[in-house]
Parts: sequence; C-alpha cells; structure tokens
Amino acid sequence: MKANPFLMFQGEAKNALALYRQAFPDYEEVLLQEHAEGPQAGQIAMARIRVGGLEIMLYDSPPVHAFTFTPSTSTFIECDDEAQLRALAETLGEGGGVMMPIGNYGFSSLFTWLADRFGVSWQLNLK
Repeated sequence: MKANPFLMFQGEAKNALALYRQAFPDYEEVLLQEHAEGPQAGQIAMARIRVGGLEIMLYDSPPVHAFTFTPSTSTFIECDDEAQLRALAETLGEGGGVMMPIGNYGFSSLFTWLADRFGVSWQLNLK
C-alpha cells in the first residue's frame, strides 16, 4: 500500500509545477504526462513530483468545478535552516496569502502558514 497527496487543478497544474520547481531545491519530477490533443491539449494529465521525500500527484481536472483547495489540508515542510524557510515562504507566497506570518509561535522558533497563488496550503517550520 502507498498513499500520496493528490492536487487537482483547473488548467493551472503546469504553472504550479513551475512554481514548485523554483521553490524546492530538491524538486524531482517523477512523471509528467500532458494531454496531447482535444480541449485539454497541453494540460497535465498526470504528474508526480517529489519534494522533501514526499511524492505529490498533480493533474488538471477536465470538468470545471466550484471548489478549490482549502487551508484545512496543507503540506507541512520541516526546513533545515532559517534561510531555507524564508526563501520558500517568499517563493511560495508570491501572489498567494498568508494565514500566519513568519514568527515564533511558541511551538516553533520560526513558522509560517501560507497559501500559494493556486490556493495550495503550506506550513513551513524550522526544526
């Protein structure tokens, strides 16, 4: 058995992949399949990436739907140092929103919770 987070976009998966490639130094593209023809030509049929040892699946949903991502589900990233946390926060947070700005919240010496410009929620924590 294997479990993976699955992120469903509506035509923005390719742009999300570009952001994650830029944000994560250890980004690895495990699989990338695009629709070759039809109304979704060029969109992501299935992608698998690996960041921080976690494999995440992404794709562009063919049907348009009224829901998107919610911060109640997020990916928690344990950063190696302050510079890494701040760099990730800057890159991932550009055009997104901040739920908790970078700071010391008692449970962590340095933490932030943000949503990237696609609405995907990330918690960044300094070990």
